[in-house]
Amino acid sequence: MVNKNISVIVQARYNSTRFPGKILKKINNITLLEILIKRILKSKKINSLIIACTKNKHDDEILEICKKYSVKIFRGSDKDVRSRYLEASKKYKVQNIIRITSDCPLIDYRLMDVLIDKFFLGNYEYLSNTIKPTYPDGMDIEIFKSELINLSKSSKISNLDKEHVTPSFHNKKKYKIYNYESKKNYSNLRLTVDTKEDFYFLEKLLERFNYNHMVSLKKILDFSDRNKNFFTKFKFENRNLGMKINLGQKYWKRANNVIPGGTMLFSKNPDLHLPQLWPAYFSRAKGINIWDLEDKKYKDIFLMGIGTNTLGYSYQPVENKIKQSLFKSNMSSLNSIEEIFLAEKLLDMHKWAEKARFTRSGGEANAVAIRIARAYSIKSNIAICGYHGWHDWYLSTNLSDKKNLDNHLMKNLSISGVPRNLKNTVFPFEYNNFEQLKRLVEDKNIGIIKMEVERNYVPKNNFLKKIRKLCDKKNIILIFDECTSGFRGCFGGLHLNYNVNPDILILGKALGNGYAINAVLGKKDIMDASKKTFISSTFWTERIGPIAALETLKQMEKIKSWKLISATGKKIKKNWLKISKNNGLKINVQGLDALPNFIFKSKNHNAYKSYISQEMVKKRILASNTVYTCISHDDKDLKNYYDILNNIFKNIKRCEDEREKISNLLDVDEGLIGIRGK
Repeated sequence: MVNKNISVIVQARYNSTRFPGKILKKINNITLLEILIKRILKSKKINSLIIACTKNKHDDEILEICKKYSVKIFRGSDKDVRSRYLEASKKYKVQNIIRITSDCPLIDYRLMDVLIDKFFLGNYEYLSNTIKPTYPDGMDIEIFKSELINLSKSSKISNLDKEHVTPSFHNKKKYKIYNYESKKNYSNLRLTVDTKEDFYFLEKLLERFNYNHMVSLKKILDFSDRNKNFFTKFKFENRNLGMKINLGQKYWKRANNVIPGGTMLFSKNPDLHLPQLWPAYFSRAKGINIWDLEDKKYKDIFLMGIGTNTLGYSYQPVENKIKQSLFKSNMSSLNSIEEIFLAEKLLDMHKWAEKARFTRSGGEANAVAIRIARAYSIKSNIAICGYHGWHDWYLSTNLSDKKNLDNHLMKNLSISGVPRNLKNTVFPFEYNNFEQLKRLVEDKNIGIIKMEVERNYVPKNNFLKKIRKLCDKKNIILIFDECTSGFRGCFGGLHLNYNVNPDILILGKALGNGYAINAVLGKKDIMDASKKTFISSTFWTERIGPIAALETLKQMEKIKSWKLISATGKKIKKNWLKISKNNGLKINVQGLDALPNFIFKSKNHNAYKSYISQEMVKKRILASNTVYTCISHDDKDLKNYYDILNNIFKNIKRCEDEREKISNLLDVDEGLIGIRGK
């Protein structure tokens, strides 16, 4: 007998965050949604089945499937799933709702009927088998009175409830609830479809049952008891991970399915900062504010676009110039006049240099500089100090010793794909170790010295001047890589402060305030060697980069941005030391004033970094142990940051004193953190 006024409402949409189109994927020529519909319609205890999808055009195909099976349909909000249930229940006058999600195609109608009987017999307001799960993930059934979701205007609904509908119903004090449990715990089994891996598994499982889409839960569980290895050999996500991770993390998992490594830039890997919890993706940014995909606002007291935005995000004068250019086209078959103006401006700032070339990334600029230097020099071996990008020439440093780059921001670096014949062509030396460099020059026939002017340490004992003198004596080309340091300690390359000029200079990152533009400057004879080789790229000729750079330089010069960001960095360094001292912690503070960082004098340094990021994210701040300062970092925001950091340091001190374990403070598995070293 059909129970009085109870209907299944299935939430469904094509645009799933992690696995788009999953409900329309077919197993043996039938979609997952159809499998679910056919299984639900076997129930004798429901009044109707309603598919609650969105108004998006992608969901039109869902509508066609509903018509095929004479199933009711409701189309509502994409993001507010709870409102979909509310409006669907109102439209079809449903008093009691069975909530099922469309990513659970193997829902067993027999189990559902048992839960229905229990719901009415106990006169419960909310009944589920998910509060304390004992059934497989993907066998999730929730039953509740529609009045629970019929919200008053004064009710404040969390984003969690909007997306997952029922979390607020799990309140025993407020509602009469019941959790239905299996005699045997099968909660470790996974029969849901959130990812491609889930789909492949389900396909293999149904293959074992000759693609019988109506196979009972009992038979599946019996099969699992006899074939435990069949389930364990598949790599599954944790149960209900979608409820626990933010929207950015969902997209991050999706990205890893289609993009090797998940991102184009290693430094933006969310797992590097805070696995499973980092917001990962942004929707917009302004000043130091970043809004994630859920429109949560964060203060960026950390990377600022990996050092690109010293004027802050969306700095209006620069943005206005870009907007104007967009109406005139970014590319054509002719050249951009702005690249001439930019070259002249940069050469005027660096009187020793005579010619310039432009690229759109720092890695490209480094490769171009090396190509030019090798085209000019009769000796091709290179001595390097610092970080210089991802190209073969640089990574080949690790061919002779996999630890060669450990002190150059590239700890534990893999060199897969680097040609072996590049071995013993690039050799590292330590900053401020001039005697080591002299030995390299004599022993390795060095023709090029390439180095960062300054990063974590200042030059001592005339280090830079000695190198310049050595290069002149041995006819070695000196390249200063100032992709990072440029425009942070002065207007131009930091070498200007030390009165030591290179033969080739690389500028980048801050040059375009977030727009892609890098420069290679050099002496005429050396730069003209580029005409003897092949260096060329279509998108090096677009207009936006040079236009952004010209306006950025204008604004930098106007407000003396390098002075502002250096002053901010000095304050940050001072406060780090103060906070650490007050809490009895030992840290090393180092780096350019405009790019300060600190290191805990502890074996738990990486874990502590992640803990800082974790607690800061909770306060809507992006932070770690490094700050790329910008002109938008004001005293008010920094004061709040210091206060939070002080409380974090108190807990870290407890860990250092062994009164607490850092693993107990971390919300993520400690084994997932620290994938890049210091």
